[in-house]
Amino acid sequence: MREIGRWIAANAGRRTAEQYLNRLRAYCSRFDEFSERGTRRDDLRPGFRTIGFERRITIVFAVFEAEVVILRLLYGGRDVEVVVAEDDGVD
Repeated sequence: MREIGRWIAANAGRRTAEQYLNRLRAYCSRFDEFSERGTRRDDLRPGFRTIGFERRITIVFAVFEAEVVILRLLYGGRDVEVVVAEDDGVD
């Protein structure tokens, strides 16, 4: 989230970045309601889901029995498949 905030601040100003991040945090904080939303992406990894936010962010998350874990926030159309494959190489 910090990287996204820095990018927006550099390109659109600090106030715009703060407002955007506040909306993003509020959206993510509601994942406990209707946690099974988004698109299942078992092709990436079993249990993964993705959902868009304001046509600029792809949120990659997983739903577990007692929690929803947000795994990645991808800005500006980054390729989810490539990022997850890169993450797999780190394990």
